[in-house]
Amino acid sequence: MARVLNLLSVTLLLLGSPDLRTEEKKEAQNQLTGVYVIVAGEREGQPEPAERIKGDTVRFTNDVITVTDKNKKETYTATYKVDWSKKPAVITMKAAQAPEKEKGDVARGLVEKDGDTVRLIYALPGGEMPKTFKTKEKQLMFVLKAVKQE
Repeated sequence: MARVLNLLSVTLLLLGSPDLRTEEKKEAQNQLTGVYVIVAGEREGQPEPAERIKGDTVRFTNDVITVTDKNKKETYTATYKVDWSKKPAVITMKAAQAPEKEKGDVARGLVEKDGDTVRLIYALPGGEMPKTFKTKEKQLMFVLKAVKQE
């Protein structure tokens, strides 16, 4: 009996606790949670004009991303998932509200967080999923800075 318990204990140690793995996944997904201001953008290899992005914010919850323009109007909302096991991480967003896309369109791209800065690049409809943080045809990228919460 003692040998069976020891074997069971070793097996659990090697496999890890299912609850712990679930918590690790939640913690990884929560890496983006917060409010950010867009500080730079790039579309199809060209910088986005400052007046187009000035004042725009991005809010990440555990599974929803919402972009709000300088007039506080929500311009884009999507559910998202991030695969943090990939380097850089792969993000998949499913549009719920978007100006250029139909509801339900899926955008795939890359996301990277370094301190209070997030880089997000993704393919527009009909575009190829990005492989680096440099836009090509039908790709869009934003650099975000975290807003300090008081």
